[in-house]
Amino acid sequence: MFTDDTIAAISTPLGEGGIGIVRLSGKDSIKIAEKIFISPKDKSLNNLKSYRVNYGYIKNPLNMEKIDEVLVTLMRSPYSYTKEDVVEINCHGGMIPLRKTLELVLKHGARLAEPGEFTRRAFINGRIDLSQAEAVIDLIRAKTDESRRIAIEQLNGGLSEKITLLRDRLKELCAIVEADIDFPEDEIDTPSKHVMLDSMKNISRELENLLKTYDEARFFREGLSTVIVGKPNVGKSSLLNAFLNKDRAIVTEFPGTTRDIIEEYLNINGLPLRIIDTAGIRAVQDITEREGVKRSLQSIKSADLIIAMFDSSEPLKEEDFDVIEKVNNKNVIFVLNKCDLPTVVDKHVIISRLMPNSIVLNISATRGDGLNDLKARILESCLKDWKEEREGVVITNLRHKSAIENARISLDRAVSALIENQPFEILALELRESMDRLGEIVGTITTEDILNKIFNDFCIGK
Repeated sequence: MFTDDTIAAISTPLGEGGIGIVRLSGKDSIKIAEKIFISPKDKSLNNLKSYRVNYGYIKNPLNMEKIDEVLVTLMRSPYSYTKEDVVEINCHGGMIPLRKTLELVLKHGARLAEPGEFTRRAFINGRIDLSQAEAVIDLIRAKTDESRRIAIEQLNGGLSEKITLLRDRLKELCAIVEADIDFPEDEIDTPSKHVMLDSMKNISRELENLLKTYDEARFFREGLSTVIVGKPNVGKSSLLNAFLNKDRAIVTEFPGTTRDIIEEYLNINGLPLRIIDTAGIRAVQDITEREGVKRSLQSIKSADLIIAMFDSSEPLKEEDFDVIEKVNNKNVIFVLNKCDLPTVVDKHVIISRLMPNSIVLNISATRGDGLNDLKARILESCLKDWKEEREGVVITNLRHKSAIENARISLDRAVSALIENQPFEILALELRESMDRLGEIVGTITTEDILNKIFNDFCIGK
């Protein structure tokens, strides 16, 4: 990927709006903008100061046709998002003026930016590290206030600072070991074996504490995948609608109405809940419904939490017991729906077939009874150790988790090497390996493949 050219893209969502922004970044940004911008007072963009908003028009230099009335903002290097010269052209927020403005920019020397290329340049030019770059997309995709807070914390360098401090401590240990290897006959004042072991074990414990935050913190980044399952007509779609306070799913008295999974996001006390309504689980001949049941079973395997629903107003059937069997060894809340009707189901019959300490609740999806209790149980079942006033850094990204796990494995091997009096060359190798794995998080150690995978998840224009 070239980084010495000038890139451009529409940086606002497509469609109608108050404004739309065409963004340029690179050494020729101002020169290109100057070719298509005209000021009523004949001001030249080349002579204007940074962080100034300039009124004028975008024109086609070939025929001097005015394309749009705009405001142009200059941000000169190195004080910009990418640390390059950046120009933002604020157009009216319609598709035609934005596209025609972008076409002129591309025609006069810029190229269309790739997904995430503006943020990638910010990383390459040293304005942010790799974990902060990933926090940008997390902030864009944040679905709750807590998700936003975690992303902002990472964007501000909380994780980077923690990882850098741990790498520096490993670097000091590595320097001591390598000095002993390179200068074995010199009298170098080195810490005792006991001191070095304590230091390595302390770093390993801090890495372990970071890893412990992942299982719960990742829910705020990805959303808690929650699937509602049960036989047909127990009220799964009614529960989804009740959670969302709108008629998202079709509800009828006929079994098999839902034939595909329906997915929506819900905010429960800051936790983004990715809730999935599924087709009723039963043996069917209809090809379409059978595919829906197949997808229901697949969603059970991948869900973080399962809400298994039963109709308390009618006797249990073999299909109900089949549902219990399929979900019983997973993270599941069992719900007896339709408590507003006369109860027929014996709750103890269900409990007798469940794992110990299983949660069984009574609700009415149509009337709203028990829904607050269900929401509270969802939080408790998945965020057992999460504190609202938490302290310290958390990790939400699987890439970061894998890197920390590998760093800890190498560090633990280094501890074993020191205890077993293995050659210092082995100790140095493991310490450096641990440093490199942590370096992958902040981008001091990286590959083109890693960068492509990260930035391809971005939208074009960011």
